[in-house]
Amino acid sequence: MKKYGFIAFIVGSLLIFTSACSSSSTTNIQLAEVTRSVFYAPQYVALENGYFEEEGLNVELKTTWGGDKTMTALLSDGADIALVGSETSMYVYGQDATDYAVNFAQLTQTDGTFLVAKEPKPDFSWDDLNGSIFLGQRKGGMPQMAGEFVLKKHDIDPHADLELIQNIDFANIPGAFSSGDAEYVQLFEPTASIFEKEGKGHIIASFGEESGHVPYTVFMTKQNYLKENEDVIKKFTKAVYKAQQWVEENEAEDIAKVIQGYFEDTDVDMLAASVERYKSQGSFSTDPILGEEEWNNLQQIMDEAGELPENAPYEELVNTKIAEEIISE
Repeated sequence: MKKYGFIAFIVGSLLIFTSACSSSSTTNIQLAEVTRSVFYAPQYVALENGYFEEEGLNVELKTTWGGDKTMTALLSDGADIALVGSETSMYVYGQDATDYAVNFAQLTQTDGTFLVAKEPKPDFSWDDLNGSIFLGQRKGGMPQMAGEFVLKKHDIDPHADLELIQNIDFANIPGAFSSGDAEYVQLFEPTASIFEKEGKGHIIASFGEESGHVPYTVFMTKQNYLKENEDVIKKFTKAVYKAQQWVEENEAEDIAKVIQGYFEDTDVDMLAASVERYKSQGSFSTDPILGEEEWNNLQQIMDEAGELPENAPYEELVNTKIAEEIISE
């Protein structure tokens, strides 16, 4: 009995030791996403396919609903990594922050919104927007700036030629459109397709196709966190790259099945249609490198919107070294 008791003690001790070693080798990461959207399908694939776990990372995802709130979470240590528009890093840097945010892995490379009209527009022309009531996004945010860029491209002054509404919180925009007087709105997927299915709106144009390639949504972290945890950021980026490649190589239906848990109120067919919209217009980045040309395109959009800080140096705010190392491996 004593012999068996001793063996049981040894086995139990080994299990505890092994568990402790396993636990200590896992790094916890708090990840804040700016909104919940099919636009971020590669991120959800990385989570669901276990790519982060393969790298020894335990990623806890939370949705913070808006660029300002997401950046606040990052800067106040409420998040280790943020998935948000690159413009937020420029704003922080422009305020002479000592521990500014660094963009290290790009997830999407176009605007992710679609122009939705309350009434059918089979013969839509951008000129139709003149004099209309347009429910816009937050001033200084990427959806609004990209929208203004596209409107100006079609000779529409968003502040003179439209009745522009901008006093609605990001999370409440869909509800405000369906219940209010606005004739047009910018919506992400799957909300745009859901509205179309329910007869609340009609998708008539893509801002992503119109505005070109920009670093629209990027993973970023604070400068000091990157310096102290470069190995963690490399593992995170490796998982993201694996997911990007998987999304590129697989059909929309298969992607929809993987990410459905993040959109419980949306059926697989609807999700697949949303994914296909983004895939067909090249919205998903196929690798995490944020190129300088894309960065300059973003600055042009911000400049035309009157929101570009005086100094937003690519070499300071973008780190491509990690992504380039991963791709070359």
